[in-house]
Amino acid sequence: MAFNTAEATDQLLGEGDIPPVHEVNAGGTSPFLLTADHYGRLLPRALGDLSLPESELVRHIGWDIGIAGVAERLANMLGAHLIAQRYSRLVIDCNRSPGVASSIPVISEATAIPRNEVISESERAARRREIFEPYHDRINAAIDRRLHDKRPTVLVSLHSFTPVYSGVARPWHIGALYNRDTVLPQLLLKHLRSQGDLVVGDNEPYAVSDLSDYTIPVHGEARGLVNTGIEIRQDLIADQSGQQQWAERLARIFAEIEIELRAELLA
Repeated sequence: MAFNTAEATDQLLGEGDIPPVHEVNAGGTSPFLLTADHYGRLLPRALGDLSLPESELVRHIGWDIGIAGVAERLANMLGAHLIAQRYSRLVIDCNRSPGVASSIPVISEATAIPRNEVISESERAARRREIFEPYHDRINAAIDRRLHDKRPTVLVSLHSFTPVYSGVARPWHIGALYNRDTVLPQLLLKHLRSQGDLVVGDNEPYAVSDLSDYTIPVHGEARGLVNTGIEIRQDLIADQSGQQQWAERLARIFAEIEIELRAELLA
């Protein structure tokens, strides 16, 4: 395993590193704005492999397995704008407030992240400046433009969760996550439950809060947008077939929800 002990510099991303922000359908006309905080698992070249074996980097601790394929397909089916983040959450977690312990984790589940134990303040700032901030700045800019143009905007934050966490099996196929705003989550729960073949989590396996999340509190609640988080179990979307099936299912549901929202809120 590589271990970069070089002095941290003021720059993290360099030649050979790709930009952190990935977008689909930037000009999409759908009211839904999709985000994927843990879309990718790239590592900046300067960080090597974080002193971890590949078997750890591809696990759920490094990214939201399967959500990239679902998000891309769903964005195209809905004609919705998707803003996603390409780098591993082990570099910096883009759904955590900078400065909290889980922002740049030294341990994830039971796995120690050795490279993060020796991080300097300048490197910590570089990770925030070059990965976290461009991603959230782009979301902000997209929302600003939509609101300026008086376009209906509904924030949907897409995630996936591991079927077993710390030895405990999770029964849910999908969960709707929320904090203060329950309008969209309750519609989503209603439609998901009507499918008849799903175990649906109501704020399960996680609940949104100001302490544990960033995207929904900052871009959804603070800006007064109708919003929800979605968590899909990773074994259901680990391959392209599962990703396609879930994208199609969600696209049908969101098409129905859009009609309901337009009648109630978006008119």
